[in-house]
Amino acid sequence: MDKDILEQYLEIKGEIRDLKERIDRDQHRLERIKAEGVVSDTVRGTRKDGTRGPIKITGYPLPEADQVKNMIKKRVLKLHILEDELQEAVNAVDDFIEKIPKSDLRMMFRFYYLDDMTWAAVAINMNYRFPKRRIKYTEDNCRIRH
Repeated sequence: MDKDILEQYLEIKGEIRDLKERIDRDQHRLERIKAEGVVSDTVRGTRKDGTRGPIKITGYPLPEADQVKNMIKKRVLKLHILEDELQEAVNAVDDFIEKIPKSDLRMMFRFYYLDDMTWAAVAINMNYRFPKRRIKYTEDNCRIRH
């Protein structure tokens, strides 16, 4: 059960990262729509004066812009919900880490999960904190102890 807390925490963080990227893409799309401004197209049909031929139609792509704005709003709301879930998961992970009996193992878990460090960075930080240790921390032995 406890391992599930860590996995869920990492999954929520990944989902938040993905959602932020999608929001950024939508905002760039909306900016591009605003920058392009007016769109136009040429169709064949009857003009107001009754003659037939090509007619140029111009206008602002309002439906597309509204659709993108609505999508951004929905994703921002979802992001807020996920950030609340992430905070709950951080608290659960912190509680889980506090239950680990060994101090150095608790530090490794904090570095890896809460501080988002790679295993190499965890090893460097552990060696910095314990410089007189006979066997130095390495990326592999940190991961194996995990």
